[in-house]
Amino acid sequence: MAAQTVRVMDLFSGIGGMTCGFVQASSAELRFEPIFAVEWEAPLAEIYRSNFGPHVHVGDIADVDVFPAADVVIGGPPCQGFSPLGRDRDNESRAALNSLWRHFVRSLEQIRPLVFVMENVPELLKSQEYAIFKDRVASSPLGYSVREGVLLAADFGVPQLRRRAIIVGSRIGEPPWPTPTRGPSEYLTVRKALAGLPMEPNGRRWHRARPNIRPSSIERYKAVPEGGNRFDLARNRPDLLPACWRRKKSGTTDVFGRLWWDRPAFTIRTEFYKPEKGRYLHPEANRPITVREAAALQSFPLRHAKPPHGFIFPEHLPMTSVAKGIGNAVPPRLARAVAAVVSAHLLAQTGDMPASSAAA
Repeated sequence: MAAQTVRVMDLFSGIGGMTCGFVQASSAELRFEPIFAVEWEAPLAEIYRSNFGPHVHVGDIADVDVFPAADVVIGGPPCQGFSPLGRDRDNESRAALNSLWRHFVRSLEQIRPLVFVMENVPELLKSQEYAIFKDRVASSPLGYSVREGVLLAADFGVPQLRRRAIIVGSRIGEPPWPTPTRGPSEYLTVRKALAGLPMEPNGRRWHRARPNIRPSSIERYKAVPEGGNRFDLARNRPDLLPACWRRKKSGTTDVFGRLWWDRPAFTIRTEFYKPEKGRYLHPEANRPITVREAAALQSFPLRHAKPPHGFIFPEHLPMTSVAKGIGNAVPPRLARAVAAVVSAHLLAQTGDMPASSAAA
């Protein structure tokens, strides 16, 4: 028997971290096939296109009048309005960001997929917007059963202590939910994630650090030991401490932080090439982590090949765009864990699968 083909649509796709996980979860019984994506930013859409094909709409999701038929809809509406990092936005821009989930619901109303998966920051689940979302998708005529929770990426083989809200909806039974595959003593570490990458960035396949680092910055890096932070800089080289940090004597303990070799990384965000933004110094080298190292810590496969065997980051794109795409992505291994239980859920309900989803 040929594998059943399940059509996947990725809204707010970014570079395709969640799509990557679904493709990786394909099996001899069921194959996830990406058929459509929507992404606002052209460089991120180009990365998606390089890996999954030309079916990505580049632009505002509001401009998509008709969504194509799909069996599974996935996506992560922009989270800046919910995230604590977005608290400085004005009320109007926060409201605009927070309302983008309504287009996700619009797609469900149009095409009625069997399953949907939405991800966001954990704060979403406590918001009034989420309460409205859940009521909309659970009520008639959609009638999805919904399950939500916060998953720790490290529990699923991602070398990173990243927490994400995951919402799974199904109209063919109780929503599936992944079980952690690793405990704290089994977490993948920075050392394992970066094994094989040269200590000195060679520029190949985005093994590049922040360019034009000033000598004074390198001296600051040297003052921070493994696992240290800006307070070690204050103790070891007070003469190099910026005035703003001299005034702020508490809090922000991850700023100018150095990773540990034998622990998972902290959350990789969009400006990981700037140590002043968080714990992004290499465990040993006196530099911030490279783009390729950040991709590894997000669990992207590092071979220059299309998923499931690799992931392509075009070399000509700006570093800021590639970094933004990596930092905002759903870690593929986390997405793969969710996709695996969705696959089992669909296979258990084969009789409910649409005829178009079965390969001849």
